Amino acid sequence: MKEASIWAAYEQRLQRVSAYIYDHLDEELDLDRLADIACLSPHHWHRIYRAVHGETLAATVKRLRLHRAAGDLVRTTLRVDVIARRAGYPNLQSFTRIFKSVFGVPPARYRREGSHTVFQSANGKGFGAMYPVTTKTIAPRELVGVSHTGSYMGIGLAFETLGGTLQARGLYRPEMRMVGLYLDDPDLVPEDKLRSFACVTEGQHVPADAPLVHQHLDGGEYAVLRHKGPYADMHKAYQWLYGEWLPKSGRDVRDSVMFEEYINNPREAAPTELLTDIYLPLK
Repeated sequence: MKEASIWAAYEQRLQRVSAYIYDHLDEELDLDRLADIACLSPHHWHRIYRAVHGETLAATVKRLRLHRAAGDLVRTTLRVDVIARRAGYPNLQSFTRIFKSVFGVPPARYRREGSHTVFQSANGKGFGAMYPVTTKTIAPRELVGVSHTGSYMGIGLAFETLGGTLQARGLYRPEMRMVGLYLDDPDLVPEDKLRSFACVTEGQHVPADAPLVHQHLDGGEYAVLRHKGPYADMHKAYQWLYGEWLPKSGRDVRDSVMFEEYINNPREAAPTELLTDIYLPLK
């Protein structure tokens, strides 16, 4: 089998395994079972997966479950023990220990004092401390990405597919930057109909063969808020940007798509150290 055909087969297997992981996070995810889904022996499959994605299968499952747990703590009133079981930790003490090792604080404290609380006042009214916002003029950008429909918290699957596809096809470039396009307002559009794209820059160099699609980012002036912390916290940053900064800025928004640029990699950086630039288009 030629090298291109081999990697095309691996690409399909990577997509199949990633989709299975996202669909079954609430279940026991046996690594040998994932190897079966990939139709490869565990001995070889784990090495192929790590070579393409830069982390082990076990690390991926742990990261995704803890990412979702952080979102549950911020966005829901579920008890911590329920969130722990959803994350695969029937023992609350084990969950607390693991969560603290990744996020820096125990889950209950994270719920009370996580980075999302920067945008909340002590009495729950209005907004809290300001984040620095700069303005930046950028040139138009050509992106290539994978579409996602559903909760924005689930766009990670599209990024997994994008990264695996680019690596398997030999199209990844070190200068590519990760960008998320979010087309709908989650306060107005039902969660299952939210549209988004997981993208990378330098898309003009990549053929748009399924599942890859080209996207265009308008140039012009943007307000840029740098968010530091877990992705699960960022909805508060959006509320602050629209509800506090924009009215006081004297600026008006332009009819163009907002986007996020991810400065570091969640596989390499701790959740509390993740940096995301949120771009708001200005007239």
